[in-house]
Amino acid sequence: MKKYFDARSIAVVSVTFILFAIALFTQGMTHDILLEAGVLLISIKLIMMAYKTAFFYENIIQELKKINDSLNKET
Repeated sequence: MKKYFDARSIAVVSVTFILFAIALFTQGMTHDILLEAGVLLISIKLIMMAYKTAFFYENIIQELKKINDSLNKET
């Protein structure tokens, strides 16, 4: 799991969550808290997309290696 989540991704989610919690306690349940929640969700969504991309990239690399190996065996 660590090979998909780098330190920057974890830091972004952590900082965003901390700022969200601070905004929740300082502003209370106001309209601005919806903006903070949106920023938190967007950060999490971007990191989920990066994870999914890394996972598919790894699968594509494995498939290309198999194809390359099978082509090298034939020649």
